[in-house]
Amino acid sequence: MTESLDALKSRIAGCTLCAGRFAATATGHNPRPVIWFDSGARILIAGQAPGQRVYNSGRPFSDPSGDRLRDWMGIGPDSFYDRSKVSIVPMAFCFPGYDAKGADLPPPALCSRTWHGRIMHHLGKTPLTILVGGHAIRWHLQTRQNVTQAVSRWRDHAPDTLVLPHPSWRNTGWLKKNPWFEAELLPVLRNRVKEVLDDG
Repeated sequence: MTESLDALKSRIAGCTLCAGRFAATATGHNPRPVIWFDSGARILIAGQAPGQRVYNSGRPFSDPSGDRLRDWMGIGPDSFYDRSKVSIVPMAFCFPGYDAKGADLPPPALCSRTWHGRIMHHLGKTPLTILVGGHAIRWHLQTRQNVTQAVSRWRDHAPDTLVLPHPSWRNTGWLKKNPWFEAELLPVLRNRVKEVLDDG
């Protein structure tokens, strides 16, 4: 019998596969999957993993990265957090934690191996998929390109898939070094988001 989407979401919500891994991080936190997707959404945002603020709030992109991403997309929180319009599926549903130096740990690959194929089966093809950051880019495009290479070739995947760097403040230097991103890609992103949402 095929697993329903609601049953799948319940299983993800109760997942503790990485409990030992998280307990061993500098943050020593417990699993708290952040689930924000439904079938029928017009846009799929494929991200990386929740940060600590999202871990605390339980809402994806409820941080400065989210503010920047919404600005890039040209939409406000009402549309962004409407699950009939936007599904958000990161490569890991829990905050991975920090290492001893305070740096973000990568999304555990175990999460995507366990859940992503089943999620994508339920969600099907959305009119627009937005890939945010290197981990999502590599998984969804099945590529070994780095972020700059993949984002610079965004036209290869448009208009159904658009490829973005992570909107973290840590990438502000990248944005300054690659002004074509804001000049060429962001207008296409905003127009495509508006078009897809208006058609819905």
